[in-house]
Amino acid sequence: MSERRWRLMPRTRRVRVALVVLTLLLAAAALAGYLYERNRTGSIYHPHARFVPQPTPTLPKAKHGVDRFAWPFYGYTKNHTRFFPAPEAVRPPFKRLWIHNSHSLLEFPPVIYGSHIFQLADDAVLTAVNRATGHTFWSKPLGRLSASAPAVTLNTVYATVLSSGNSSAPGRIVALNSKTGAMRWSRSLPSGSESSPLVDRGRVFFGSQNGTVYALDASTGKLAWTYHAGGSVKASPSLSGGVLYFGDYSGHVQAVSERDGHRIWLAGSEGALLGSGTFYSTAAVVYGRVYLGNTDGRVYAYDASSGRLDWAMQTGAYVYASPAVTNAPGLGPTIYVGSYDGSFYAINARSGRVSWRYDAHGRISGSATIVGRVVYFADLGEHRTYGLGISTGRLLFTMDTGAFDPVISDGTDIYLTGYTGLYGLAPRGAPAKAAALTASHHRHKSHRRRRRARAKSSR
Repeated sequence: MSERRWRLMPRTRRVRVALVVLTLLLAAAALAGYLYERNRTGSIYHPHARFVPQPTPTLPKAKHGVDRFAWPFYGYTKNHTRFFPAPEAVRPPFKRLWIHNSHSLLEFPPVIYGSHIFQLADDAVLTAVNRATGHTFWSKPLGRLSASAPAVTLNTVYATVLSSGNSSAPGRIVALNSKTGAMRWSRSLPSGSESSPLVDRGRVFFGSQNGTVYALDASTGKLAWTYHAGGSVKASPSLSGGVLYFGDYSGHVQAVSERDGHRIWLAGSEGALLGSGTFYSTAAVVYGRVYLGNTDGRVYAYDASSGRLDWAMQTGAYVYASPAVTNAPGLGPTIYVGSYDGSFYAINARSGRVSWRYDAHGRISGSATIVGRVVYFADLGEHRTYGLGISTGRLLFTMDTGAFDPVISDGTDIYLTGYTGLYGLAPRGAPAKAAALTASHHRHKSHRRRRRARAKSSR
């Protein structure tokens, strides 16, 4: 329409035409935004992507007469599948053995070595608890705030600190004697860390708020190398085949050489319309893939060798949780993860399709753990812990406590992280093992004393 004809058009008609044009423009913009957003944050499936079948892990054989059971890291294994191959008898219903109250929020689960359970509370107090009785061996304040799980080896427990109380060096990582709590070494950091440490080949690996990933000598704390990501690295690095995998708050996932910190690949999340989603979730690395959640609502699967996106499944709300993975009877390889949409999902690890879904009626922020054929998770809304059958999603267990990462196990009992208390739970009908564990502890202590006495007498 010419400018002259537009001017000569009656005013009311001009207004109507303008409104129609404006409506069409808004509709076109809305459609373009919807298509763009759907393309970037909807579900994506690549059905022919590489998938590497792997056998289901089994429990290592225990040494006769020696209690050296270890749940050493956040997520149990170094590749963080969060699957523990417990015997069939370790399943609900449970009876309470003991409770250890920390009087502080417990956001992350503990770790185990031998008779000791090590739990780091949000007030940055690290406590060693007797696995048989729940009594305290020792307790050590490390700073003002922590939000991670420790890592433990034969003689040393490692923990990261989010706020040390020192404004010039707010972060900290410490190494303590696991038997006594005595400090082995401590290293100040220019930013806080809520990355659960990982130990391998004499080095300890963890991320930090300023995006720096550290590799330190596990014995001395001396720096081996650093890697600088595009955003905060809050997850624990996951290790598989000499490669560390982790996401960051710039919305990227990266694979880095364990040996020297050299980047192998970098992949984006293609997140939300107004910016990339962020990765808080710790990756599970299995079946030749890297699985993790994102705040854009997706659960992602990347090819572990190339970083190529294999699939992304949209839940509709934040996925802070780290996935748990196992080969479930009747379903095959399956991912288990909760979302802020209040649902807990079982997702086909190969295709990304939902196998079953459980409505928890509350936001799920923490990560799940699979113990045998039961998957456990807690919801942040109602502070309740659930246990579901991994193949069916059928409810097998509930307990009115817990909000984040709920359980670990030693193959006999369950240790449940409540809101402020740690609970020792045993399958109903199982014999009490406290006396046996305590007796074993005293026998080994007595044996060490006799050995030291013989060594002194021979000098």
